[in-house]
Amino acid sequence: MDSIRIVFFGTAEFAAAILNRLYEDGHQVVGVVSQPDRPIGRKHLIEPTPVHALAEAHGTSCIAPRNLKEEPEGVLAMKPDLIITCAYGQFVPDVILEAPRFGCLNIHPSALPKYRGGAPIQRTIWNGDSSIDICLMEMVHAMDAGRIFARTSVPVDPDETSGHLFRKLAPLAADLLSENLPKYLNGELAGEPQDERQKTIARNISREEEQIFFEKEQMPELYNHCRALLEEPGPYGMIDHKRIKFLEVRMEQTEEPAVPGTILDIQNHAMRIACRGGILKVIRLQMQGKNAMDADAFMNGAGRNLIGRQFE
Repeated sequence: MDSIRIVFFGTAEFAAAILNRLYEDGHQVVGVVSQPDRPIGRKHLIEPTPVHALAEAHGTSCIAPRNLKEEPEGVLAMKPDLIITCAYGQFVPDVILEAPRFGCLNIHPSALPKYRGGAPIQRTIWNGDSSIDICLMEMVHAMDAGRIFARTSVPVDPDETSGHLFRKLAPLAADLLSENLPKYLNGELAGEPQDERQKTIARNISREEEQIFFEKEQMPELYNHCRALLEEPGPYGMIDHKRIKFLEVRMEQTEEPAVPGTILDIQNHAMRIACRGGILKVIRLQMQGKNAMDADAFMNGAGRNLIGRQFE
């Protein structure tokens, strides 16, 4: 078969692992599409996305349209035979989906048809699921609704965060694509339609969902909520009108007779917070306007007067 002209769509580190495997496998990546560069970190420095940076390192042309639906010309000019997407972050219009002769493939980390949408890993953890799938699927007009060409299942550890799970799944997703792309191009994969009756939506994490309300959730749901938001965007609680972001947490299933949200003490290098049905142990945190620190340093400094106080 002649060399296939591949255009890759992606933005995050997870997607960069897929693109890197395409390079390693010797595929002809003729163009890359990513999200526009955005301010990063506390200093708000403008940096390219991980996918954009990788494309530049390999000398591949990369475009970053702000609205792909209104600006499809850049993609069409690349004359793709195949489009592969992963964690891109924009709706891909039909005029692009219909252009490649080999169609469009997407790598989606969920047990489809469960968790269609932009936050499948976070919602999988938040709901306490013990496993997650990676799917190689057909892209169609409806979101994440195409045929499944290949999938693999991966266990989710009970203390795993979304950040850790992203890193664990990335090389496995790259393996899935690497093993099945030749079969797909040779017409060996028929694809399995999804059961629309089983679909669920993994909507993006809202700003309101980043805040932890200790009165509203009980263990283990509250712990799963925290795990789902680590490392980004990061769960937080409010105390004295200040935000404390939780950077590393664990769950303790013993219960204390205290109002949920009360800071109990510090034990074994963790700040212990009373919860309904257990205790949240915060090992690392970041107070608003301060650098990240471990719980010991916090309780010896800014947090020394907070024992017995209650999160809002």
